[in-house]
Amino acid sequence: MTPHNHKREDGCNHEDDLSSSNTKTKRIKSDKIAEESSHSDSSATAGVGVACKTHDPVAVSNTKVIRIMDMDAAAAEDKGCRHSMEDAWVLLPHASSAHSTNFRCAHFAIYDGHGGHMAAEFAQKNLHANVLAAGLPPKKAIFQGFQRTDESLLKESEKGNWQDGATAVCVWVLGQTAIVANIGDAKAVLARASTTNEGETTLKSIVLTREHKAIFPQERSRIQKAGGTVGPNGRLQGRLEVSRAFGDRQFKKVGVISTPDIHSFQLTDRDQFIILGCDGLWGVFGPSDAVEFVQKKLKFDALSEKQFEKGDAKIIARLLLLFLSTSFWLFFFVASHFCCMIREVEL
Repeated sequence: MTPHNHKREDGCNHEDDLSSSNTKTKRIKSDKIAEESSHSDSSATAGVGVACKTHDPVAVSNTKVIRIMDMDAAAAEDKGCRHSMEDAWVLLPHASSAHSTNFRCAHFAIYDGHGGHMAAEFAQKNLHANVLAAGLPPKKAIFQGFQRTDESLLKESEKGNWQDGATAVCVWVLGQTAIVANIGDAKAVLARASTTNEGETTLKSIVLTREHKAIFPQERSRIQKAGGTVGPNGRLQGRLEVSRAFGDRQFKKVGVISTPDIHSFQLTDRDQFIILGCDGLWGVFGPSDAVEFVQKKLKFDALSEKQFEKGDAKIIARLLLLFLSTSFWLFFFVASHFCCMIREVEL
């Protein structure tokens, strides 16, 4: 039986992709910085409901930059050699503005689709709205939002007879509090400054999420209790690597769940940036490596070379959410099996 991979692995010609002229970028930047405590919702210039449809074969790549609520935000993507993208992202610097709620926050997320793009896009469009609609304390609202999103997704997938799935890693920022939630192998890493005994300042990488894979003992035990099996290859039913995801209708009765791990912490002056990414990034970079990469402001071609040296021909999807020392934030996203660009936002 052909394994149902977390991502489909299509044959790619790297030389053809690198010479492709299809890559497109665009940038949007507002001139004013909004005050979170006093700025009206209508001032969220280009920042409300910004979400990217990633399966469009024409819109290969795009970049957005937003300055709002002491925030600089940028987004870019490239589908690489694929006919379509299966990943999706969300950038909402004024996340509550488009909804009837007093739950003021910023929201960023990446949805790593497998088996198709439907699950990732459904979660992209519905998760945050479901979280806000819950009307509960943040962590409970996020938990319920994940459950409602998956329940609705399963109904839609049954109607449409599709079986797509998607992992997710999400961040909500409420004032100085950051709340991180994930399912599957998408991961969030915080870069926090620390001082050595010699008085030097270094960045420490702190993993904020817990991976959910069928091969892990705790997840394996839960799967077996649900009536599923984990094959010698470490995959659920011998096919699916992750044990938690949105969708994956055919695996829901044998152990796949959408229950997220949720972690919150207080942002401090020592917090430099957060990296959100899917398996394509973390399969190449360890947390410390990724933090060092961002810290040194390397170019995308350097990351591309590292990908090729590792022999990884998969699409990779990355999301960088940076808290800069100037108190501005930079949000950066790229999805590609190679990295064609890195864009630094001038603050």
